[in-house]
Amino acid sequence: MPTYSRITGTGSYLPPRRLSNAELAAELATRGVETSDEWIVERTGIRARHFAAPDVTCSDLAVPAAQAAMEAAGVAPQQIDLIIVATSTPDMVFPSAAAILQHKLGIAGCPAFDVQAVCSGFVYALTVADAMIRAGNATRALVVGSEVFSRILDFNDRTTCVLFGDGAGAVVLEASETPGILASDLHADGKHVGILCVPGHVSGGAVLGDPLLKMDGQAVFKLAVGVLEDAARATLAKAGRTQEQIDWLIPHQANIRIMQSTAKRLKLPLDKLVVTVDEHGNTSAASIPLALDHAVRQGKVKKGDLLMLEGVGGGFTWGAVLLNF
Repeated sequence: MPTYSRITGTGSYLPPRRLSNAELAAELATRGVETSDEWIVERTGIRARHFAAPDVTCSDLAVPAAQAAMEAAGVAPQQIDLIIVATSTPDMVFPSAAAILQHKLGIAGCPAFDVQAVCSGFVYALTVADAMIRAGNATRALVVGSEVFSRILDFNDRTTCVLFGDGAGAVVLEASETPGILASDLHADGKHVGILCVPGHVSGGAVLGDPLLKMDGQAVFKLAVGVLEDAARATLAKAGRTQEQIDWLIPHQANIRIMQSTAKRLKLPLDKLVVTVDEHGNTSAASIPLALDHAVRQGKVKKGDLLMLEGVGGGFTWGAVLLNF
């Protein structure tokens, strides 16, 4: 029998500190930076986000998300034989957040590595895990998106610091005789690196360049809507499906305008769009699995539903995955 892969469990975790727009605006005011709840909501759809405590790392957030996903799948940690973490904010330069997560979960021996594709990271990681399962190199994968973007924000720049939050989402992906992941479509174009980046690195014990996030919002918006539509249509074509068959569109939660524009281009009603950006902000690689888990636990996404997951991020990277849940 052919080997496919299916998601058998989802999980997520948000750090306890919830910061509303009004609370963030009050904090920014102490820095002389002006913004407001109305300004943020109008432009982004974001009303709140969660920030991790200073001593909490990417892998710390990943642990409860991973545990929830394994519990939902009915899988013990020792049954996991592949761990992939999508992140742009790992605990340290090396080893990977995945290796650190592996140890914290009490797992040893299986391959564990990070994928760095920024906000497209979870789509990339899910595609890699699916390929490894189909090739017979794994049977039960833990795929996690986890971010502490609050560490790389410039709180003197109101156009970026209001957008992002921290959190983690996870899925267990298992070998199956029936198709789960149907098709995927991944891309990158490095010529756009300058419109969304953190242009700093460590050298000789010092940070060279600027270690804070920089973004050209208008350029990102213009590029994102087009490539997301293209990736979704390409993925549907590979799977032999049409957009009318999609039950839920679960995009990267970057900006409500981008998300709604993508749904409209695909001629999908907005009630088929899973939205968590209002409460989570943009959690980069964590945003898709966070949104998926919330939709599952709210009873929206059900077994048998056809899901389109898609993301776009710095790099510039983008991609989509179509799956039967």
